[in-house]
Amino acid sequence: MVSDNEIGPMLTIREVARLLHIHSNTVRRWADRGIIRVYRVTRRGDRRFRQRDIAHFLDELNVNRDNQKRTGSTQR
Repeated sequence: MVSDNEIGPMLTIREVARLLHIHSNTVRRWADRGIIRVYRVTRRGDRRFRQRDIAHFLDELNVNRDNQKRTGSTQR
């Protein structure tokens, strides 16, 4: 079993949506597609996201944008 200290702070869908400036439904869709890592909690299966996973996602997004700017690529 994993302790709370190993998991770290968890975020709700709404919190992730605010951080990423996207709609909550987009967060759900990305989680379902595996674009961002999600943890299911409670009997209802509520989605929660580790803060460090979202930070890593943002870092990767920024690296990709920087690479596109340097190469002049417009593909996604």
